[in-house]
Amino acid sequence: MKKLGLCLLIACFMSAWAFAADSDKDKSDTRTITGCLQQTSHQNEYLLKANDGSSWDVKSDTASLAEHVGHTVTVTGVVSNAGMHNLKEDAKDAAHDTGVKKSNNEHGHLKATEVQMVSTSCSQ
Repeated sequence: MKKLGLCLLIACFMSAWAFAADSDKDKSDTRTITGCLQQTSHQNEYLLKANDGSSWDVKSDTASLAEHVGHTVTVTGVVSNAGMHNLKEDAKDAAHDTGVKKSNNEHGHLKATEVQMVSTSCSQ
């Protein structure tokens, strides 16, 4: 069963690769994500634990992130390496759909252009 799942995953990944141009039309390079903002051990780098289970390393030259650490925020920004990130998401979705039990939660990198506070606390 694992071999079948792996074969299906590879086939889906290859299909996604072949149709990358079409896939990019479905997903934007810009994302808006809501979740809990946390400080990392690196200066000016933050971790956004999104409400959908994904996590994002967030940096910004323009948005004031430091004042929102520990808050629930909505961050809008540009996905780093968006084409490859979208392919990775598609492959994980395909694997999950075929019954692979591994977590489908995504991790990405985002350069924030805007941040809006939703709540002064986090539920995560």
